[in-house]
Formats: sequence, structure tokens, C-alpha cells
Amino acid sequence: MKESGIKNPTATLLDLDISNVATAHWNLSPEDLTEETIKRGLGLLTNSGALSIKTGKFTGRSPKDRFIVKDALTEHSVDWNDINKAFSPNKFDQLYQKLASYFEDKDVFVRDAYACADENYQLKIRLVSEYPWSNQFAYNMFLQPSEEELLNFSPDWKILCAPGFKADPQIDGTRQENFAIINFTKQCIIIGGTGYTGEIKKGIFSVLNYILPKDRSVLSMHCSANMGESSDVAIFFGLSGTGKTTLSADPKRRLIGDDEHGWSEKGVFNFEGGCYAKTIDLNPEKEPQIFKAIKKGAILENIGFYEGTLDPDFSDYSITPNTRVSYPIEHIENAVCPSQGGHPKNIFFLTADAFGILPPISKLTPSQAMYYFISGYTAKVAGTEEGVKDPEATFSACFGAPFLPLHATFYAEMLGQKMQDHQTNVWLVNTGWTGGAFGVGERINLKYTRSMISAALNGLLDEVEYNTHEIFNFKMPVSCPGVPSQVLNPRQTWADKSAYDEKANELAQSFVNNFQQFKDKARQEILEASPKILV
Repeated sequence: MKESGIKNPTATLLDLDISNVATAHWNLSPEDLTEETIKRGLGLLTNSGALSIKTGKFTGRSPKDRFIVKDALTEHSVDWNDINKAFSPNKFDQLYQKLASYFEDKDVFVRDAYACADENYQLKIRLVSEYPWSNQFAYNMFLQPSEEELLNFSPDWKILCAPGFKADPQIDGTRQENFAIINFTKQCIIIGGTGYTGEIKKGIFSVLNYILPKDRSVLSMHCSANMGESSDVAIFFGLSGTGKTTLSADPKRRLIGDDEHGWSEKGVFNFEGGCYAKTIDLNPEKEPQIFKAIKKGAILENIGFYEGTLDPDFSDYSITPNTRVSYPIEHIENAVCPSQGGHPKNIFFLTADAFGILPPISKLTPSQAMYYFISGYTAKVAGTEEGVKDPEATFSACFGAPFLPLHATFYAEMLGQKMQDHQTNVWLVNTGWTGGAFGVGERINLKYTRSMISAALNGLLDEVEYNTHEIFNFKMPVSCPGVPSQVLNPRQTWADKSAYDEKANELAQSFVNNFQQFKDKARQEILEASPKILV
């Protein structure tokens, strides 16, 4: 077996039951991985210097094909449900061996990396990938050891990633030919049949969402985070399309991270070493930091090009609306390095309410914060998913249900305690519609959203007068610098007030119905924060 690159002299793929590979490329540079990708016909170099690749059949995660091995360690700790689906230990072993054998006679790319910017919680990862661009994605998204550290590197967790390997569901116990399976006992993740790179990063995120809260008393969070000039930290929770990455990439504040963080007894720290941003309809005026980050070392996924050029067309939906870019966090000019900060002074729950009901900003009580954290609400609109024609309410517990092995109330209780300990303000921000639902009203002006968040961060909403929403009981500011006062109360933006009341009742009922699944484990004060249906 041939080898190239830098590695621990004692490290061997035989420890992973992988043998007889053609060449094992260890910890190649991004430049070398880009060259390998292009040489193998797996990607193109764009005019900006970024690498462009296609992930194949899967251009997003496949939640129904993600499993957790159910054994003595996980049987009574994992919240088994439609998201956390159980997988047999024996079937895992069988599939692992088939996957390991698949690498025989092939070139493989090995990456040693860290997760967690706080070295007290760092997780050492070894990725073995079939494709060089999967390995470069891991370089972008995880933290990179120094050359000296590589020479002594010993992994805690292993990932095997082979997009070309397809499972046989009848034999292997998977749902279909693709899979992503986590084994907490063997500290291993196997990914096959899909080239979507997000499966790699979200696999490790799921691992940290189990280990850190359960064993280390660290709250793991699906959120972005940034820091002001006075080192005040803000975090932003939100599902896809709500503005989590856009709003945290603020030129006036320093970026800690755009997606995954822990909150320890010392403060907030980034799990990752890079960013993974959506690029569909990317606009250099609205999102200048992300646009500038697309350069040498970045990887663009599933984008189109302007005809006859190698200039990306970010308005091209032909492959998927989920076009993406990954890049090291250093590509953001004002990034915090190392990616750590103190305890957050403000937390923002972002939601794109396509029904036009929720206020553009409202201040939450601690019990409301826990209720709406557990709910994790946003709305789908036409075009976001196949078959969606009208706005649909969607809920994802703790704004990250697909990655949470423990029960949602476990994370919510930790959040509530930390909010209380550090007197953190919590705001609900609607980045969706006003003046009516999608198709009737209009999207809330991003300039107004930025002004409201800025006012909250700078304490300008601390002393203003508030009104109370009749159904949701939110506290809505009457005034905010840079925002017309009529925008702040959603009911006032509707021409037909009775239609607003009717739709608000419907949305409130959706919250109540969704929360039934958490009712048995939620404390009474959380339950009392539920919206009140008007009769």
C-alpha cells in the first residue's frame, strides 16, 4: 500500500479494518485536494478560484436514512423516534465490513481533524473518504491540527465516507441504498450511497449533541454566534431559510461561527472550523461577507454557471435550491480566532413565518423562551420542497431535531438554567411575511430586521413601551430606531383584521398540537407559555 502526506508514523488503516488500498493520501493540503479532484474529473475550478463539485443524486441530507445503533449504551439514553431510528449492532458490523472492503484497490483520502474550539472539549476525528473533495470539505469544516500534532494524532471518532458504495436494504437493514449510521459504542460513523457533504458535519454534530450535554454539562446548540466590539456575545437559532447565517455575518460584529456551538461554564465556543452557507440567490450587497469568502479553498456544491463561463450563477435552481458553499472560517475577515466568546447577552430565535402572523421582533419571558425553543417553528413556502404549494407550518425541536439524540426537554432545561444564571435576553424575530401570508403580504425588509436586532443588541429596546400580543402573549415593542412603528404590530399591517385573527388562531392551534408530544416531560411553567386560542 502506497502512502503520501503527513501522519502519525504509527497510524494505519488496518486499525479500521481497511487494507489493500491503492494509495492512502494522508492530510493533503486544500491545493493538492483541489488538484486531485480536477485531475479525476470530479470538479471544476471557477473563475473566483473556488472548487465546484456535484454531489450526485443527493443534494441534501436524507433524514429517513440516518440511524443510531441501539445497544446497551444508547438503549435508555437516546430519544428513539421517527428521527432517531434504531439500527442493529450486528447489522452495523456487517455493513461496516462491506464498506471497509469497498475501499480495497482504491485511492483513499484520510483527514485528521478536531471538533470544538475549546480544547477542554475537543473531539479528535479521522475521516477516510473515497473522494478528495469530501476530504477537502472536512478540512474546511473542522479544525486543523498543526504538523506536530498530526505526528502524534490518535482519533477519538472515525468516519468512513464512500458515496459510490450502495447498501442492499434487504440484506443490510437500511431503508434504501444510501445511509448515515452512528455507533456511539464503537465511536464510528459510516456514510454510503450519498455524496452530500453535509452528512459528514451533521454526523459529528449529532455525536456532540449526545456527548456534551449528557456527559460534560455543555449545552450543544444549532445556532450561529457573533461578538460585538465590547465582546458581548449574541447567538442566533433558526431553521434553514430564516437568516441564521446571513444575520450573524454582520460587518459590525465578529463572527464566532455560523451553525454549531456549545455553551459551557466559560461561555460559547464553535464546534467547527468553517462555514457551510446556502448560496441560492446569493447577493453581494446583502451578504458581502459570504460572497467574498467564495475564493480559493472554498467548495461550491451543485451550482450552475452563466453560459459559456466559469462564473457561478447563484440564481440557478436547475440542480437544487439547496446550493451550498463551504469555506474555512478564516475566509471571513472579522472572524474570532479561536472561535470562542463569553456568555451570550442576547439570544435570537429566528423564524420565517409565511403566514404573516408573528411580530417582527418580540421579547420572551424565560418560560416562553423554553416553550418556543422546544417548538422550533418556521414555515415552508412554495418552492422550498416538492409538493409545497401553500405555506406550511413546520416544527423542529430546539431548532435542530434531526441532530438531537436526547429528548428535546433535556436541552431546553439546560438552556433555561443558563439563561437564568447569566440573565440572558431572548428575542423572537420573524424574518418572514407581514401584511398577509405568502402570496399576499410581503417579506419583512432585511434592513428593518437588521435595525431591530441592532437595537436589541445595543440595549435600545430595554426602556421602550411594549404591547402584548392577544393570542401569543408576546411583548412587542411600540417603537424601534430605523423601523416604522406600524411594522412592529403584525395585526396593524393587515387590511382585514378579522382575517388576521382567524389565521393567528390557526397558527396558535398548530403550536398547541405540535407540543402535545412534549407535554409529559415539560414543566408546568413551560406549558403555561402556550399561545391562547381565542373563541
